[in-house]
Amino acid sequence: MNPFSGMPNNLPLGQAQNRRDFLWRSGGGLGGIALAGMLGRDGVLADTAATRQPVGLHHVPRAKRVIQLFMGGAASHLDLFDYKPELLKRHGQKWDPGETIELFQSSPGNTFKSPWEWSQHGQCSKPLTSIVSELGQCVDDITFIHNVVGKTGVHSQATYLQSTGFQRPGFPGMGAWVSYGLGSLNDNLPTFVVLPDHRGYASNGPKNWSSAFLPAAHQGTTLFPGRANPIADLHPPKGSFVNPESETDTQSLLAKFNRRHAATRATDSRLDARIKSYELAARMQLSAPEALDISGEPSHIKRLYGLDHNIKTWPKEINEIEEIDYFSRKCVVARRLLERGVRFVQIWSGNDNGFPRRNWDSHEDILRDHGPLARGMARGTAALILDLKQRGMLDDTIILWTTEFGRMPCAQGSKGRDHNPFVFTNWLAGGGIKGGVTHGESDQWGFRPAERSNPTACHDIHATILHQLGINHEQLTVRHDGIDRRLTDVHGHVIQEILA
Repeated sequence: MNPFSGMPNNLPLGQAQNRRDFLWRSGGGLGGIALAGMLGRDGVLADTAATRQPVGLHHVPRAKRVIQLFMGGAASHLDLFDYKPELLKRHGQKWDPGETIELFQSSPGNTFKSPWEWSQHGQCSKPLTSIVSELGQCVDDITFIHNVVGKTGVHSQATYLQSTGFQRPGFPGMGAWVSYGLGSLNDNLPTFVVLPDHRGYASNGPKNWSSAFLPAAHQGTTLFPGRANPIADLHPPKGSFVNPESETDTQSLLAKFNRRHAATRATDSRLDARIKSYELAARMQLSAPEALDISGEPSHIKRLYGLDHNIKTWPKEINEIEEIDYFSRKCVVARRLLERGVRFVQIWSGNDNGFPRRNWDSHEDILRDHGPLARGMARGTAALILDLKQRGMLDDTIILWTTEFGRMPCAQGSKGRDHNPFVFTNWLAGGGIKGGVTHGESDQWGFRPAERSNPTACHDIHATILHQLGINHEQLTVRHDGIDRRLTDVHGHVIQEILA
């Protein structure tokens, strides 16, 4: 199935440059400032395929929306969800898994138990540590997958793999594929929205949610809830010359030139694809601010998410209340976006590589890093599940929790853990996914899959999500560089055992 083929960028350099100059000089408002900025970022005549209608459904869907929660830096499965009595029994002893181990940046230390206590939750009696105990009220809605394997212990490559299905740049993010396959539910908001960590981007930055060789309209739109200007370039700077009249005049002039240009190039729809993207940006000026404004949420919802603290300034040190505030705020916004027709929302947590670090990459001190981050994530995520459930939205919304890889069962130094790409945990909830289920196990150490011949790969999870959305992952393809590309590459199978 090849919905379209890529189109070469054969416009002379001088002509492309002249048009960029014209667009920059020709106006203000969205037509000049934001439009020129966006054209500059992706190239006014970047090599993209034509915008087409959605590919459509292959079968009856169980879900129509997705939220992906991505823990940047590699969250430790052994300190959150994957209970291993062997680590408690052998804590402090020499760790010997019976094979040679080459770690990312250390030598194997002693067996290292979690510094937090474990307790059982829900009717399924799922063990969780105390830092994610808030999720205990939701475990009967969750399928935990403890035998996920990666291909690399390098952050950038592993992040690409979980985001796009490939270890290298140049491939569309999962949200872009969903947008391409299903199309929009709201003409005034993007189909795919990304809510980055307020401290910065994860490894690879926007390439994780790029549209790559798909039409540019399907790339993730980044929003920063809580910032004074949550959407870059959406509104003109304060005190600028832009006013409604100049905005109207500029857009009218640009429309005339665009129509004239398009009329002489009927077979080249790249300009039309860009125009549609920027028309969406114009419509977002009205729709997006309302969706991002959570001030009108009722008090019980703010209390549910932990946003009723009234704290205005934060200490320099990483702390629980701040992490709850930032992560929960994104979760509330995600729910509001889904209510308004956004198909795919990606929420990122932990992307600060300063010192002391505020991310999940806990080489030095897992107690310092994971504690606040996990409590913030757990409070916001539990509230999101409960909120969606009470609104009847969890039934057709899939929540995917992931990270680039796990962490080792042995200590790095005395308080940290090194990278573990050999096994880690993902979990899913909603959208026709079974609840109260554990699918796949890690070994006694949480070092490798218990069944090494039958692990779970990200391609399996991606295939399962597409399946629940009504898409056959083997049929959602795009011809690119002579290959029928797809999200799952040449891999993946639907995990039938976790489907309700």
